[in-house]
Amino acid sequence: MGERGRPRHPDRLTPAEWRVVDAVRHGLTNREIARRRGTSPDAVKFHVGNAVRKLGLTGRADLRAWRGAPADSALAGRSTEEAAVLGPIGQVSRTVSDLGRAKVFYGDVLGLPHLYTYGDLAFYDCDGVRLFLTSGEPQGGESVLYFGVPDINAAYDTLRERGVEFLGAPHLIFRHESGVEEWMAFFTDPDGHTTAIMARADSR
Repeated sequence: MGERGRPRHPDRLTPAEWRVVDAVRHGLTNREIARRRGTSPDAVKFHVGNAVRKLGLTGRADLRAWRGAPADSALAGRSTEEAAVLGPIGQVSRTVSDLGRAKVFYGDVLGLPHLYTYGDLAFYDCDGVRLFLTSGEPQGGESVLYFGVPDINAAYDTLRERGVEFLGAPHLIFRHESGVEEWMAFFTDPDGHTTAIMARADSR
């Protein structure tokens, strides 16, 4: 006779527990995790408790700082002897009140290639840098997005034709001693976030 019940999982945590642990390490509350995963806060609390117990930790704070990875992850067992070196910016985020409306604006109006959408998260490609849109209540002080364009006047005309309302025409920001000029034009997204197009031009 074999053992009854679900077979023992080969990893120290189940896939569901790993997903919850990653969300906790991302800084999400149980209620936020439940909403994104379409489950109940009690179910999330259950997985958090199981993970803390299995890993021999004392609580949620320790779980946030725990550095483990699933057995089948590319990071499992990887050495950390190499010095940390920062690379180029890989992703910027922006909180939007209506993800559907924001997807129309950033995808259809601004023309950014859509990478994928997961629940209330959407990702777009900005020439190698990912724009991460998350649904929520926009907070003040978010970073300004500056999109580089080869021809600022052409970009200005095209975006105006698509319905973008600029705060002003393209204007000179600075002229370097080398003769290179930096030009910008600002507009806002549907949530009022300041956004801009920018270009460099050689005046020589």
